[in-house]
Amino acid sequence: MSKIEKRIEELGLELPVVPKPMANYVTCRRSGSLLYFSGAGAFIDGKPAVFGKVGAELTEQEGYEAARLAGLNLLSQLKNELGDLDRVKCFVKLLAFVASAPDFYNQPAVMNGASDLFVEVFGEKGKHARSAVAVPALPFNIPVEIEMIVELEQ
Repeated sequence: MSKIEKRIEELGLELPVVPKPMANYVTCRRSGSLLYFSGAGAFIDGKPAVFGKVGAELTEQEGYEAARLAGLNLLSQLKNELGDLDRVKCFVKLLAFVASAPDFYNQPAVMNGASDLFVEVFGEKGKHARSAVAVPALPFNIPVEIEMIVELEQ
């Protein structure tokens, strides 16, 4: 078992079933030492698990938890792509889309659900640049969708 998988276990986390593409795209594309991941949401067993807009149907904390679940789905895809999570050099960038009520302005706090997860699991390697953007709606009425770029060890 890799160090990172051991760390995931120590944290009491479990990686979800790897989500499959829901349209005409791939979930991950490699270019050199970089992996570019398509957007992932808060899915369980390949199905959306959380619905609504943050600041309307969902609280900020519920949005945070949805972002954390989206992050777990990204880690599941990362493991599927690499086989060994110890091959990660660093998380380069995250981009989060947060379906938000018109008067909700704390998208960065929602995004912390994924950011905190990656730092808990990978330590310094998990720190990353990021953006958190409010959007009026996301596919399937999910609250959060996150894209990720990861650099691999050479």
